[in-house]
Amino acid sequence: MHVLVLEDDAKLAALLRAELEEEGHEVEVLADGDAGLQRALAGGMDLLLLDLGLPGLDGLDVLRRLRAQHTTLPVIVITARDGVEDRVAGLDLGADDYLVKPFSLLELKARIRALFRRTEHPLERVLCVGSLRLDRIRRTASYGERSIELSPREFQLLEVLMESPGEPLPRALIAERVWGYALDGGMNVLEVYVNYLRKKLRAIGLEPIRTLRGLGYVLEPAACELSAP
Repeated sequence: MHVLVLEDDAKLAALLRAELEEEGHEVEVLADGDAGLQRALAGGMDLLLLDLGLPGLDGLDVLRRLRAQHTTLPVIVITARDGVEDRVAGLDLGADDYLVKPFSLLELKARIRALFRRTEHPLERVLCVGSLRLDRIRRTASYGERSIELSPREFQLLEVLMESPGEPLPRALIAERVWGYALDGGMNVLEVYVNYLRKKLRAIGLEPIRTLRGLGYVLEPAACELSAP
């Protein structure tokens, strides 16, 4: 994958280059908004990591002009601007994701993987992990022959986990996918809903959600297999 990094912090840009190249990606780094826009429009890139506080064109202007040319290049904004209005502006202008500095490189990599899963694979009506089944149209969940009654938030939470079975998901990423925004200072809300979901799954003999201390949660595929009678 070819990644364009538009970031004027040389230290962070070098770190991003090293981490992404270690993952097998080809990386170009530019520190100026005008030059970055021209490079993005020239084509050949699979992903743009875009800082907002750039010299020359501001990152939001880069994004606005990029989308005005009807390019579908995936864009993840990486910025210190953490206000809700900044997030809304970036997403409304066509960013695919928005990550606030300082951020974990593990979280950035998880967001990149999640973005390309959504891009490469059409939304499946039914998600299946082992014997656990989620119907996105009917909004129903089941395990084998047993139905699972879930609230809308519990359903969304299970949906996010089932989209990435076996993959560690950061708390912030899960929260944004379920609530549509970052739960600043309120990650305990996520923990409460994880506990609600665990309780309902445990009632039918399922315990597939594992806590990853300091990171988030993972849905274990092997734990979703229906045990033989």
